[in-house]
Amino acid sequence: MNNLVEKFQEYSTWRFTLTRAIEQYREWLRDAGLSDAQSDSRVARILSRLADDKLSIAFVAEFSRGKSELINSIFFADYGQRILPSSAGRTTMCPTELLYDEGLPPSIRLLPIETRAFHATTQDYKALPQEWQVFPLDTSSGDGMLAAFKQVSLTKRVPAEEAKRYGLFDESDPDHTFALDAAGMVEVSMWRHAIINFPHPLLEQGLVILDTPGLNAIGTEPELTLNLIPNAHAVLFILAADTGVTKSDIEVWRKHIGGPRKQGRLVVLNKIDSMWDELKTPAEVDAEIQRQVDSCAHILGLEAHQMFPVSAQKGLLAKVHHDDPLLAKSRLPALERALSIELIPQKQSIVREIVRQEMGELVRNALATLAQRGSGVNRQASELRSLRGKNSGVVAHMVTRVRAEKSEFDKSLVQFQALRAVYAKLSGEIFAELGMAHLREQAKATRERMLNPLQTSSGLRGAMSDFFKGVHETLDRSQNKADEIASMIRNMYERFSRDHGMVLTEPMGFSLTRYVNEVNRVRRVYDDRFGLLTTLSNDQVTLTQKFYESIASRIKECFEMANRDLEAWLKAIIAPLEGQIREHQAQLRRRLESIKHIQDASETLEERITELNSQEIELERMHARLGELSQAITWTLQATIDADQGALII
Repeated sequence: MNNLVEKFQEYSTWRFTLTRAIEQYREWLRDAGLSDAQSDSRVARILSRLADDKLSIAFVAEFSRGKSELINSIFFADYGQRILPSSAGRTTMCPTELLYDEGLPPSIRLLPIETRAFHATTQDYKALPQEWQVFPLDTSSGDGMLAAFKQVSLTKRVPAEEAKRYGLFDESDPDHTFALDAAGMVEVSMWRHAIINFPHPLLEQGLVILDTPGLNAIGTEPELTLNLIPNAHAVLFILAADTGVTKSDIEVWRKHIGGPRKQGRLVVLNKIDSMWDELKTPAEVDAEIQRQVDSCAHILGLEAHQMFPVSAQKGLLAKVHHDDPLLAKSRLPALERALSIELIPQKQSIVREIVRQEMGELVRNALATLAQRGSGVNRQASELRSLRGKNSGVVAHMVTRVRAEKSEFDKSLVQFQALRAVYAKLSGEIFAELGMAHLREQAKATRERMLNPLQTSSGLRGAMSDFFKGVHETLDRSQNKADEIASMIRNMYERFSRDHGMVLTEPMGFSLTRYVNEVNRVRRVYDDRFGLLTTLSNDQVTLTQKFYESIASRIKECFEMANRDLEAWLKAIIAPLEGQIREHQAQLRRRLESIKHIQDASETLEERITELNSQEIELERMHARLGELSQAITWTLQATIDADQGALII
């Protein structure tokens, strides 16, 4: 078992342990009467994130660099043969995702290339299962799986005009015209996108593998540029030792992979076995490989240690035949270890911070509720102890005092209801601003401008510029509304804490910064691709329009995520105050009832004091148990996965 597989399994164990700790916390919270609809919903959201947690690796290269073979050697060598087709020439003709969805049978879902003629993205089509062709996958037969996977490699020839409609042919591009045959036909993939649902142990644990076609596909399939590759947790950029860095390699590295974000980006120099020479000494071969590594690293602006020379084919062969010397010579273990170091800790850190922030807020709210409950019990006990030996007049005075407190609190509740009305109004306004209906209107108006047959290249860029400007203005206005809501809730927190002794911590704020940054990234991708062009050919206009569909789809995804985060925040920010108001009302009611019972001699004073003493002991026990459960979550969050041993360390 290689280091990457071991670390991924340990990561899955960590995630499972964390899930169990949070589930135990939720169960206890319910049993202790400290749960409500909002806290339940927030915990369920955290657990859903952990259950749906994915870890994605994208393999990117020009064709015939050995991407599919590298995937076979790293992940599927245990099958004793190739699972993904791998041969000379092009084998992966369309973007291919390998994942596992237990709700679907093992299968290959293929989106026909004809869908590129319509203004809908691959993401849009994922919600339309009827548009995909589905082929069953017999996981009990390695040969059967290999035969099924070959569907991804199928091509067909179509007229050049049809290829132009798909954005796959540009007559002004010499490389494209070279592919045109005497009959005016162009070879294209039969499929636009493939999704392989495969119950492999790592895929079942949340690994997603993206196998891309040649680098030219990154330009013709915008979703690779805008979504799939940038959002991968790790990207393996694969070169061939015999060709080094080509012009197209440099362009894609600089525009789509290298950039300012280098974390999780590894460069693989594959096929070093082509440099093995029995007429040279091992030292001479190693020196020649190192020279190629140094040269490629210099061209890409990397340090030599960031390059990983391997032979995927020999590594696969070594694993199948359990040939340790050949495996070492293939240098594949060094890449696997580097990938595990880059990938797993980074992903664990992201999940850790999300859970730490969410659970920290929930635990603080539960502790505050317990503290308020304890304060109420202590106050009741103190009041009743002060009544020992007192006459009925003193008891009556205390009833009057508690009623006055309740009356004062009721006045605050009127203010709170007024705040709730303003809160509801502002919430409606921010959802209207950030909502999908508004964005769809912006996208529709931009699309109509771009599809105008008389549109000029400057007009296209103007339409895109106005679209991005409108999106930024929407985010800015939404952020201002969120800040207004946060300020209003903060003031109410302070008032209730001051006037009624509630234990309310600073309410958390809401930031749209991550979505602003993502919009900026998408804008940079567009500018890199089209911003510097002064004129566009007809085919480039078509591609620009298709590119816009992917841009609009990506912005839509951002807004959908922002709306989910906003909805969760709006519920979370008001929940602590609502919870403590309910608790304070219950305490006032219990205090008043206790004193009235004593006044009416319906129960003895000492019996009631004894009962409150028992409640104090129980609350101390609950506080201790909450601390234990919280500490269990904290310890699990702090656990790290050892880079060498692949083991959890607390």
